Amino acid sequence: MSRRFKGRPVGGLPARLPEGETLLWQGAPEWKSLARHAFRIRLAGAYFAGLVALRVGASLLAGDPVNLALGTGVSGTILGTTAVTMFCVISWLIARSTTYSITTKRIVITYGAALPKSVNLPFSRIESADVKVNADGSGDIRLRLPHEVRLSYLLLWPHVNSGAKGRAEPVLRAIAAPQEVANILAAAIGAPALAERTATVEALEPALQAQPA
Repeated sequence: MSRRFKGRPVGGLPARLPEGETLLWQGAPEWKSLARHAFRIRLAGAYFAGLVALRVGASLLAGDPVNLALGTGVSGTILGTTAVTMFCVISWLIARSTTYSITTKRIVITYGAALPKSVNLPFSRIESADVKVNADGSGDIRLRLPHEVRLSYLLLWPHVNSGAKGRAEPVLRAIAAPQEVANILAAAIGAPALAERTATVEALEPALQAQPA
């Protein structure tokens, strides 16, 4: 299901779609949402702000002049700013090198700038899906696969969540209008051409409802 391929993606896909398969939707993560929810930049910023406050407070309690106490927090401020900036840059790079695609037969996650990789998820291998909508309107669509399907958490991150018993579950992460995308996915799986997968459709459609963040 997961493989590397040579060359560059073709329209966000590892290869041209075969005859009879149509692209229904294509998108990518929103880098700001990815930074907030995957890299937790708000939590990181609060952590470094707390460290700076502790250092300055400890210096003042030790009797140091105010200027000296404030100076002790400069290094922590620089470190925190650098870390948050780095997370933002990484999020931007991930967003630029990632494409999520929904076709009439499968979901394809194409990612990686230096070494492009793709994960093909045929509808027949998707047991259910959950939609999470964030306060900013972006959201995630998490896909649950059969137990026998194994994916590498480290190789797929951040397009993955830890599911039951630590199993890696692929995620369309930080996408705009997640409920609309979920509706497209539900309609694709429930299309007449896929009617033979009734059990899969019934398992998936009830789960494709937006859950409060």
